[in-house]
Amino acid sequence: MSQTFFISDHHFGHKLIIDFENRPFVDTEEMNASMIAKWNQVVNKEDTVFHLGDFSFLNKEKTQAIVSQLNGYKILILGNHDRGRSRTWWLDAGFDEVSAYPIIYKNFFFLSHEPMYMNKQMPYVNVHGHIHGQKYEGLHYYNVSVEQLDYSPVSFEQIRDAVVVNEEQ
Repeated sequence: MSQTFFISDHHFGHKLIIDFENRPFVDTEEMNASMIAKWNQVVNKEDTVFHLGDFSFLNKEKTQAIVSQLNGYKILILGNHDRGRSRTWWLDAGFDEVSAYPIIYKNFFFLSHEPMYMNKQMPYVNVHGHIHGQKYEGLHYYNVSVEQLDYSPVSFEQIRDAVVVNEEQ
């Protein structure tokens, strides 16, 4: 049975992010290889992955080489560092779908790159990235930046169950 996963902010090829976010890598080559391996440890070929932005700082050829190594049907929601390139650029790089706007998934998740304002009456959980090692407080936010997830995609069920458990406390 196929699963759906979420992750964001890989910043493939971005040398400075290693220091900015205290990532445990010596250089971008080690970082890229480790993040590809962690992705493929949890994602199977028949799974779907929503990448919530800031995927790669590399050129199209190198980005394509990374995307082609990653398991799953890959959907990209453009992040602030992705928006300088067109939807077509990202599709050519190997993503199966690309959205410039947030997506509502299963009437439960509001998928966006940046955290969106969610008041207490909102029926959604905002699954987002962008803020890397930081976390928004409250039941309506779930940060899927790689730093929050040990660089591995997280499943729909894991997020849903975490939110439901927190709601009951």
